[in-house]
Amino acid sequence: MQFMVIEKYKQGKVEEVYKRFEQKGRLMPEGLKYINSWISEDVSTCYQLMETDDIEIFQRWISNWNDLVDFEIIPVITSRQAKEKVCG
Repeated sequence: MQFMVIEKYKQGKVEEVYKRFEQKGRLMPEGLKYINSWISEDVSTCYQLMETDDIEIFQRWISNWNDLVDFEIIPVITSRQAKEKVCG
């Protein structure tokens, strides 16, 4: 299953986010797959496409970052899947 993860960097913490990432990487647990990401132009929000069969695994990953970032996790499907779901 794929998920759009919206990370909103806490006020004044963006530099710390990038320092931690540089030092420790994504800190993702086994079973969570990173696909791609995009950053807002003002570098305040990151949009990541991720994949996992176990949504509960996000809690372990979020615990590594929630001092610097607020998260929103949204299950997503492709446009093709949406068309099939709607039109049959």
